[in-house]
Amino acid sequence: MSTPVVLRSKGSFRNEVEAGPHRWVLDEPADAGGAGDGPTPYDMLAAALGGCTSMTLHYYAQREKLPLEGVDVTVTHDRQNAKDCSDCSTQAGWIHRFKVEITLHGPLDDAQRQRLLAIAARCPVAKTLQSEIRIDEVLAA
Repeated sequence: MSTPVVLRSKGSFRNEVEAGPHRWVLDEPADAGGAGDGPTPYDMLAAALGGCTSMTLHYYAQREKLPLEGVDVTVTHDRQNAKDCSDCSTQAGWIHRFKVEITLHGPLDDAQRQRLLAIAARCPVAKTLQSEIRIDEVLAA
C-alpha cells in the first residue's frame, strides 16, 4: 500500500495537503467560493496525468537511448453529459475527457516521435484513470 496522503481543512474549501515530506494547498477559485490559494483537485489530477506522462517518456527514452531532450505536456479537462456522447458506452452521469498535448524536444525522427506518442498512453496514471476504480469512504475512529 502507498504512503497515505493527508488533507486537513477548517471551515473552508482550502485544504492543507501532506504527502510524506511534501506540503501544499488545494483550494477552489474565488468565483467558486474558495480563496484561490492553490490548485483545484482537478488541477492536481491533470498534473498527475501530465507528470506521469512526461516521466514515462523520459524513462523509455533513457532506456532505449533516444535523443529526447525534453517534454512539455499540457493537460486540459472537461466533462460532458453521458447522454450527449455518441461514442461513449456510458449513458448516465458524466464523461470526463482529458486531452494530453505532448511536445517532444530533441533530434528525434518521425518513427521515434510516433513510438513515444504510443508509449505516453502507458503511463500508470493514465492506465489507472482508464480502469475501473473503486473508492471506499470510511469514517475514522
